[in-house]
Amino acid sequence: MSEKKRGFLGRLFGGKDKPEDAADTAAGPVETSEAAPAPSEDPGSPELETEMEVPPAGSLSRPAEPFSVADGPDLVDDFSAPVVPVAPEESLPTDVTGEEPGAEQVTEPAEVVPSPPPPAPVADPTPAPAPEEPKQSWFQRLKQGLSRSSASLTEGISSIFTKRKLDASMLEELEDVLIQADLGVDTAMAITERLSDGRYDKEISPEEVRSILSEEVEKVLEPVAKPLDLDTGKKPHVVLMVGVNGTGKTTTIGKLSQKLRSEGKSVMLAAGDTFRAAAVEQLKIWGERTGAEVIARDTGADAAGLAFDAMKEAKDKAVDVLLIDTAGRLQNRAELMDELEKVIRVIRKHDPEAPHTVLLTLDATTGQNALNQVEIFGKVAGVTGLVMTKLDGTARGGILVAIAAKHGMPVHFIGVGEGVADLEPFSAKDFASAIAGLA
Repeated sequence: MSEKKRGFLGRLFGGKDKPEDAADTAAGPVETSEAAPAPSEDPGSPELETEMEVPPAGSLSRPAEPFSVADGPDLVDDFSAPVVPVAPEESLPTDVTGEEPGAEQVTEPAEVVPSPPPPAPVADPTPAPAPEEPKQSWFQRLKQGLSRSSASLTEGISSIFTKRKLDASMLEELEDVLIQADLGVDTAMAITERLSDGRYDKEISPEEVRSILSEEVEKVLEPVAKPLDLDTGKKPHVVLMVGVNGTGKTTTIGKLSQKLRSEGKSVMLAAGDTFRAAAVEQLKIWGERTGAEVIARDTGADAAGLAFDAMKEAKDKAVDVLLIDTAGRLQNRAELMDELEKVIRVIRKHDPEAPHTVLLTLDATTGQNALNQVEIFGKVAGVTGLVMTKLDGTARGGILVAIAAKHGMPVHFIGVGEGVADLEPFSAKDFASAIAGLA
């Protein structure tokens, strides 16, 4: 036994040299085919491999992983662990580089499992406050509501007055445009006469024509623009709302109720449209919003009987204003107009002067038919004032000018939308400027 091996065994067994006979019984080198020593008497210890097959030289492209021996390669025969045979050639990775493999073991690349996406941020349950829109003035809302009517007039005027000298044919074209906008024949003729005065054979701009249009419309509307006066000393002051189907009677009552309540008046509402269930519920909602008491009956109940009860309740409770709704009815239906007369007769049993105010709601989209409605309802119900609604839904808003020119009926309110703020007292100047498209 060499000195190197003896020194290693000495250190291994605590400084004493291993006996020679022990060394002589050790297994031979790996490269020989000598038999391995007898297995240990311990039945639990595994038997050592006695032989191992060494592949032919050059058959391996990469050597097996070397054993880690602390004191040199010539003591590999002192290992007691079983010798693992080299795997077959086809199971080993091929070294295509030809370089000396390092100690690092080559393994198959691990499967990359993508990490789950981060959880979505939890939305704040408290919604962010919406940015406040700048509050529009009444004139801005009116101008926006009349934009279809003003656009129709502006386009027609601009197409006529295009750097040409004024002549009779241009005035005739303008008159047609004004009549188509339902301004009425009288108003259309007044505007064309005003333009022809001293302007023949002279150029006139569309802006100048629109300015004259605004002035002439204001002249017609100024006498009928009257606020609704409910301070007549009557208690309750009875307001009867009439009109055809779909003109906005119930909504107008609700908006009036809110305006009167904001002025500090006590208000009672009577759901006299007993033919339409939705009208009763709608009026009840307005009553809850405005703090007004609502007198209602089942659908199909007698409207005149309800009006009688409402008059009694309003007098007993000394309310300031009683607003009575009625069912929509066509002006050419005689039996329906007779029923309206009956409602008025019942109201006058409590107060011979009631109703003190009869408001007719007109839908601007009906055009020329609105002229007929004013005439018929005026005769049957004694209409005292008008409320023009839905001016934002038509390009023929000039019908209000034609009504004012023909009937001279006071116009108290106009509406350009569904909101409470979209019903305002009528202003002749504002309406004339808006329909002419002036700032």
